[in-house]
Amino acid sequence: MSFLFVFLCSVSFAQLSPVHPGVYRWADRSVKVDGDRESGVFLEGTAPGLEYLRIHATTQYKGAKPSPAHANKEREELVIVKEGTMKATVDGKTKILGAGSVVLIMPQQMQSFENIGDGSLTYYVMQYKSTNPVNFDRGLTGGGLVMLNADSLVFKPSEKGGGRAYFDRATAMCERLEMHVTQLNKKGPSHAPHSHAETEIILIISGETEMTIDGKEYKADAGDFYFMNSELLHGMRNASDTPCSYFAFKWK
Repeated sequence: MSFLFVFLCSVSFAQLSPVHPGVYRWADRSVKVDGDRESGVFLEGTAPGLEYLRIHATTQYKGAKPSPAHANKEREELVIVKEGTMKATVDGKTKILGAGSVVLIMPQQMQSFENIGDGSLTYYVMQYKSTNPVNFDRGLTGGGLVMLNADSLVFKPSEKGGGRAYFDRATAMCERLEMHVTQLNKKGPSHAPHSHAETEIILIISGETEMTIDGKEYKADAGDFYFMNSELLHGMRNASDTPCSYFAFKWK
């Protein structure tokens, strides 16, 4: 039975298509409502170094029951709180998290999320499985479970705005996973167009933005995100003189 399960999973992953570079919009996600919550999928496929990648957003309405405790056997998860107040319980540890907070969950760690705020709780979930075998020792050495409240991180001003560093570390699935928030106060580029070995996602928190990816132009607002495959030339810009802010995270 275990052999059949592994075989079917392998077949399922093999049928997935590569995720295309470009913009993925909040308004275009496929939303399903289930009682006291809803979930919308942005993408599901493969990516450089990943045989599985899925990104969705879940909203728990006010008073919703906590999500059932569960663990992902072979997938790591990165959770980003978009709005509301979350009570996160992972691997026996509990923390209250607000907007902009992040949870990094290793495979096989039990997890449950609860809306304890006065309104809805919305959060992004990125699930991924490396093409290489899971490395629990590397993940533990890198720091294991992460539950970071945005309010606990220092904002460092810069000439163009500023930012917050979340982490730069190895995980059970990635040799390197780096994450930060950037704020641009005025219209113009964050930096010159560039490329790197890591695949990268830019998740817009606020404002209006533009991005050049592999010679093509895209726009994204709050809730949308850009996806750039490894080694693609890309450049991020604030599209107006109103400040914009965004998460940037990349991995290999």
